[in-house]
Amino acid sequence: MSEPISLQMVGSKRLGGAEHWFCRFSAALAELGIPAELAIRAGSELERADLSLPLHRLPFRTVWDPISQNAVSRLVRRIRPDIVQTYMGRATRMTRLESGAGPVHIARLGGYYRLYPYRHAHAWIGNTKGLCDWMVQQGLPANRVFHIYNFVDPPRPQPPERIAMLRKELDIPMDARVLLTVGRLVPVKGHVHLLEALSLLPAEIDGRPLYSVLLGDGVLGPSLRAQAAQAGLNRRIRWAGWQSDPAPYYQLADLVVFPSHAEETLGNVILEAWAWSKPLVTSRFRGAREIAHHGEDAWCVSCADGPALARGIEHVLQDPQLSAAMVAQGRQRVRKAFGRKVIMDRYLELYRELAGR
Repeated sequence: MSEPISLQMVGSKRLGGAEHWFCRFSAALAELGIPAELAIRAGSELERADLSLPLHRLPFRTVWDPISQNAVSRLVRRIRPDIVQTYMGRATRMTRLESGAGPVHIARLGGYYRLYPYRHAHAWIGNTKGLCDWMVQQGLPANRVFHIYNFVDPPRPQPPERIAMLRKELDIPMDARVLLTVGRLVPVKGHVHLLEALSLLPAEIDGRPLYSVLLGDGVLGPSLRAQAAQAGLNRRIRWAGWQSDPAPYYQLADLVVFPSHAEETLGNVILEAWAWSKPLVTSRFRGAREIAHHGEDAWCVSCADGPALARGIEHVLQDPQLSAAMVAQGRQRVRKAFGRKVIMDRYLELYRELAGR
């Protein structure tokens, strides 16, 4: 029996968390030979991505644009997929399929969005259990809400010369310890509290200088730089901006710090830290409370608490046995629960179930 055919659609203009997941998920579908096609917004940043599946460019002009809605309907009739999976509100609003008369429309959510644009779908996927429980509490039918975590790809180690060059480019001494924080410079990511924590930490720990590398850009960039300057942190912080490939930075890091606010849904950085075998200090946001275990695979502190974050960073850096134990447990968690095969098997199982295969 042939596998269900899916059409994956996202109507965003910019690249964000959902769009990066769209790319990674599409690559996994292609690698596994699962039949699928993609639809993106014409002129979006996704056009620059390396998408290895058949690609369609649709208008996706506004959330109510009838031209775009007709384009979606025509594409669905032409491809005749078993599953239409949409991401974010724009593509979901534009997809209007009759229930029981053709393709099954799955809306995939990665956050606590207003559900009005998603309610007309036939089924819903949430990337945390907490999000799925919330969707059911908001009135979606429990038997059509499915929980599937994101997967994390295995690390792609870089040559030692590349890491040495990166350290030189960032002007970080060879003996320095590197703290890495990955995320858009937006309020939910908690950079304000990270900078507060850095201002409370000593310049050196166990005789080694302490440097912090921030990957990401966003609206808070100017105010965060001003905060860092006022706290006298400019010599110890490296603003690396947005990076299409964060792999060398993870390899460079001695510790990953993830200070998000409570409303953060999942937190892929946790999975990345585990995959790269890096000790992790994280706040107890929604996703961390669900997947991380304090003192076992991560060191967890209260949200929006710079002093607690500073104490956690210093404690983990000064306890190599704790760091090694958390790294080992994190690797095991990835292998058992967040590996690509584990998650893609769950998606394929769901596709088969909904398509009646």
